[in-house]
Amino acid sequence: MQIEQAPTEKPYESPEGERRGILIVNTGDGKGKSTAAFGLALRAHGRGKVVKIYQFMKVPSARFGEHRMFEKLGIPIEGLGDGFSWKSQDLEHSAQLAKQGWLKAKASILSGEYFLVVLDEITYPLIYGWLDLNDVCETLKQRPQSVHVCITGRRCPAEIIELADTVSEITMIKHAFQAGIPAQRGIED
Repeated sequence: MQIEQAPTEKPYESPEGERRGILIVNTGDGKGKSTAAFGLALRAHGRGKVVKIYQFMKVPSARFGEHRMFEKLGIPIEGLGDGFSWKSQDLEHSAQLAKQGWLKAKASILSGEYFLVVLDEITYPLIYGWLDLNDVCETLKQRPQSVHVCITGRRCPAEIIELADTVSEITMIKHAFQAGIPAQRGIED
């Protein structure tokens, strides 16, 4: 590690543009995409903003750590799927759930009722062809100016990245799973 001098002056100029809802994408093969989106939801909720979280790959009855905590805090989180595709008994049913879930998420985005809508793991139904990418992009373009949207998942389509205001690619450098350590409750769920 190389030690560097701490800046004594602000290293950037503050933008003078309009305040408006932004589209945020957390993608990449590293851990932390959903976790970052949940932190954003907590930050908004802490400011008294109305937040809604949709999880495209979680079942509606999911009781992971985030569900338990968001329930206590009064942040609505809704599972829209039936688990990851390799666990599905019927991929046509999984696709249908994604389509039905998208209609709910789309309505929330376009309603203007929410300050932030999180679309957790929506990239999977998009890349599997279960959702119409053009419809998702048009919805993101047509959302009310005050609505922020955060999208998570691996391999986010280029069309969404192009629309996004902020894109973070989370890269895996090392993962405990590769060392034979299974998922840990409270860390991965």
